[in-house]
Amino acid sequence: MADKLFPNAAAALDGLLRDGMTIASGGFGLCGIPERLIEAILDSGVQRLVCVSNNAGIDNEGLGKLLRSRQIAKMIASYVGENKEFERQYLGGELEVEFVPQGTLAERLRAGGAGVAGFYTRTGVGTLVAEGKEHKEFDGETYILERGIRADISIIKGWKADEAGNLVFRKTARNFNHPAATAGKVCIAEVEEIVPTGSFDPDCIHLPGIYVNRMIVGAPYDKKIEFRTVRQREAA
Repeated sequence: MADKLFPNAAAALDGLLRDGMTIASGGFGLCGIPERLIEAILDSGVQRLVCVSNNAGIDNEGLGKLLRSRQIAKMIASYVGENKEFERQYLGGELEVEFVPQGTLAERLRAGGAGVAGFYTRTGVGTLVAEGKEHKEFDGETYILERGIRADISIIKGWKADEAGNLVFRKTARNFNHPAATAGKVCIAEVEEIVPTGSFDPDCIHLPGIYVNRMIVGAPYDKKIEFRTVRQREAA
């Protein structure tokens, strides 16, 4: 535990951040995002980041904070529809964007973590996604080559971890945190709770500790809501 647990996010990122690096970030919408680590990256002032994530957060939440501070030079993502700052920078030519179908993005991260250089998929054939990529025929169908993604670091959010770094994710937060974690050369996890090694049933561990290099306890958290929808109160 002493080897992996750090007192705060800034300490956990110490010595790892540099301009122009690639960061894989876990989370789905605002669910399961590594909030404390993103804030520490914001405070570090590191520039020209390439961020790989399912989405770019929303205005001033999640990776949206790094967009607003102009620390992200390129986003590799599958969904960016809730971020006006992202839209403004993209349309203004200030931000490079690589759109990736969601399943393809998950597999590119998984492939990178598994040491797979690339794979063929039918997703995107005949669209802008396929432009400039190798095409190959399999059983009479056209596939395109997608490259695995390797990141300099991964920042992820776990629910619980044991002292060895074995992680359990909570519900939807499992979606992209796992592939993002394995794709990084160094993985930093923020978790809500650390329990003694041996507390988890081995069959219930979502991410083995061998993938986790550094950890922090980030709790407590405030529940963030992307869209708050309420009904009009009916007249008495």
